[in-house]
Amino acid sequence: MKKTFQLRPEGKHPDRVLEAIKHEVRKYIKRERRRPMQADTDFLDFDCKFGTTAETAEAVHLSALTALMDGVAKEAGPQFYVEILGKPGHRTAKPASGTPALEGNALPEAKA
Repeated sequence: MKKTFQLRPEGKHPDRVLEAIKHEVRKYIKRERRRPMQADTDFLDFDCKFGTTAETAEAVHLSALTALMDGVAKEAGPQFYVEILGKPGHRTAKPASGTPALEGNALPEAKA
């Protein structure tokens, strides 16, 4: 999905327009996740970009999109650009850390 959304269409309330845009983005993500994956793929990852225009869009995390949309709407911006592209994701093993595991919920002691 590569799309520029208008926040101030004539005759529509800006809050309802923003909610419709968020719904469209969520619907697109759900649709992409339903597609069958390749055999060597662990999960579907997304490359996302967000900005006021396509030229000024910067890479962001998927979970930050709605907050960025809210920020542009709060600043009374006229439009914003969203780019969401699905890609195959592969899980990696967590590196073993050199610190011993904490027992229970105990916090490490602060050094003075």
